[in-house]
Amino acid sequence: MSTILSFTILGLFTGAAYAIAASGLVLTYTTTRVFNIAHGAFGMVLAFTFWDFSQRQGMPTWLALILVLGVVAPGIGWFVQRFVTRGLGEGPVSVSLVVTVGLFVGLIGIAQYVWPPAPRTLPPFLPDKGVQVAGTYVTAHQIITIVLSAVVAAGLYLLLNRTRIGTAMRASVDNPVLLQLFGGKPDRVASLSWAIGISLAALAGILLTPVIGLNYFDLTLLVINAYAAAMLGRLKSLPLTFVGAMGLGVLQSFAVAYLPSEGNLAGLRAVVPALFLFVVIVLMPQAQLRIGQVKGIVSAPLPSFRASVGWGIALIGLVAFLTAAMSDANLLLVGTAATYAMVMLSLVLLTGYGGHVSLAQFTFAGVGALAYAKIDEPNLYGLFLSALVAAIVGALVALPVLRLTGLYLALSTLAFGVLMDKMVFQADYAFGYNGTLHADRLSVLGRSFDSTGGYVLVMATFFVLMALVLLLLRRGPLGRVLIAMRDSPAACGTLGLDMRWFRVALFGLSAGMAGLAGGLFAGLRGTIGAADFQLFNSLPLLLLAVVCGVTSVTGAALGGVGLMLLPVLQSSRPELAGLVFAVLGFGAVALGRDPNGLANQLFTVGRLLNRRFGDRVRSVVPVLPLPRDRADDAGQTEVPLNDISIPVEQEEVGTHVAARG
Repeated sequence: MSTILSFTILGLFTGAAYAIAASGLVLTYTTTRVFNIAHGAFGMVLAFTFWDFSQRQGMPTWLALILVLGVVAPGIGWFVQRFVTRGLGEGPVSVSLVVTVGLFVGLIGIAQYVWPPAPRTLPPFLPDKGVQVAGTYVTAHQIITIVLSAVVAAGLYLLLNRTRIGTAMRASVDNPVLLQLFGGKPDRVASLSWAIGISLAALAGILLTPVIGLNYFDLTLLVINAYAAAMLGRLKSLPLTFVGAMGLGVLQSFAVAYLPSEGNLAGLRAVVPALFLFVVIVLMPQAQLRIGQVKGIVSAPLPSFRASVGWGIALIGLVAFLTAAMSDANLLLVGTAATYAMVMLSLVLLTGYGGHVSLAQFTFAGVGALAYAKIDEPNLYGLFLSALVAAIVGALVALPVLRLTGLYLALSTLAFGVLMDKMVFQADYAFGYNGTLHADRLSVLGRSFDSTGGYVLVMATFFVLMALVLLLLRRGPLGRVLIAMRDSPAACGTLGLDMRWFRVALFGLSAGMAGLAGGLFAGLRGTIGAADFQLFNSLPLLLLAVVCGVTSVTGAALGGVGLMLLPVLQSSRPELAGLVFAVLGFGAVALGRDPNGLANQLFTVGRLLNRRFGDRVRSVVPVLPLPRDRADDAGQTEVPLNDISIPVEQEEVGTHVAARG
């Protein structure tokens, strides 16, 4: 009986901390419609700040607590709302998710740069105090946490439902223009909600640190538990959020106590919050179509098929030249870049064209790599079969949430990534007892590519073929449906388009593309392990895809090279490892509203060069005058002899040549 009570108290303590974090998450979403993926990362950074104030600088605990919760955290919340997330709630959900994921990665990078890895401890509040309850010792820190969670829940409920500022907070998201007409200030209200939300994230991080330690990733990823609790409250009910957090804490505590710690079910204890989140998402009611967004995203220009083939051949030629001039070690890096670029092509389809965000895309690549190694058919049949397995898994992930869109689909992929990481990739039946699995290199039509250079050339060819197929799909009717779904789901629903199964097929095709890349990656490396496909790897992948341009094939190629160079730069300059992630994360924040990214800048430069040098070429090419009724929309009255884009009838050519002569 005392054991049950002990684990119940421990569960209530962790649930109380989750409730505080989830309450801040619900507050910011309820008032601004921005789901802050970086909520846990803010709590982690501010927990490090509290440790710095109280332990390294020697401030009294109460003073450090006041400074962090009353000055630093509200200031960060105000700054983030005013200069980062302002207006994100009115745009596509995919944009707000990418921006907050950028904050997530950037904050981890800042923490690693400011506080390099080292053992650190943060003592609990009143460590010498506690009470005995039915034979179980309850620390003062646990009591304080449980009491604070109840105070926070009650305070926020009263704030939102019994005060004028709370009414203004709820009105700011429903109709900010109407709120302004009644004398309200939506921006000030949103800043206040973010200030309170970040302060609650900081409080949760500080309360959890004495238990789980000061760790960059543990503190950050624990916010998945807050996501689960917030989802139970449907991101708007604080009482249900509080109940969900407490129930999740107790459930997780009993899972640790009674589930086996060894064997294939050992990972089940670590995925209880992810399972809870996935079940809650599946059971949520039908999502309403979001109306009001009628302006689409300006996508990158589509090249002609001839230009696409030309650039593809040029890329294969470049890789062929590199295979003759580079060592095997450098060729492995080129092959890794090709793998990342192919996975980013799957994000071009899913995010750039479809408007959906996957937070576990590299996990699907891991499914394909694992299937390729297990099938043990190093040929085209085995490769495409592994891609099919990944596609089926991707469709199954999207299948339970047919009724939901946007945010809920993204969170379902996050839960799926956690489940795969803990339950499959780290299990003995996946990568074996030594944590690695052998994979042979691919053979095409009976010809094996044992040399690293030849295999890298095959990978480049697959990238070009996937890119050409993707561009053909974009030009066709399916591509137009994808863009319509991305820009205005409400309009598609009005026209009678059933987007549910189309969405499942989209997720499946995207996962299949990532699985194909994973299979090729397994053949390149020869041995693969669980560490190659961790959940956190999917976040830099998404960010670099957005920074380089998630709406274009060029952006995918640039992103693949950039992601390959990240670990190279980190290994050459270890002291800058955190700074690299910070630059990547905040670069995604800066470019998150423009999904065309750096590739769009290259297209702009290309157009300028074409205009300048094209004018010189046209100046030495004979021109033919066009009749007045054949002048184009830009008012052009002449056409170069070598320009076949404007049709000119034969008799008109002869007439005007004669007239000119």
